Amino acid sequence: MDEIIGGGSGAATDPRFPHAPVGWTPALAIESARREGLELGENHWEALRALQEYYARHAATAVNLRELHDALGEKFHRQGGIRHLYQLFPGGPVAQGCRIAGLKAPAGASDKGFGSVA
Repeated sequence: MDEIIGGGSGAATDPRFPHAPVGWTPALAIESARREGLELGENHWEALRALQEYYARHAATAVNLRELHDALGEKFHRQGGIRHLYQLFPGGPVAQGCRIAGLKAPAGASDKGFGSVA
């Protein structure tokens, strides 16, 4: 875990997070997760990398909530799919995962009257 925190190194120089947004660091993710009551384990980091990679591949277009949700379910199918991700991110694998990964959640990922929906 110590090597993930990385003593303040920028995300662009961290080979474990090649698709991280500018200014994002694993230390920021740990702090964000802590504020949301989560302790990040290896499965969380894998999901955060998957979100960052998806956003990097779809940078030219607006990220579609349904397509992202389906892509995550497919990527993590062997671990239990989207159900596995909801266990990791009870606030929604897309909404909460994006916040921790330093990404803007796609439209419709949360409803101000209800909370996370994806």
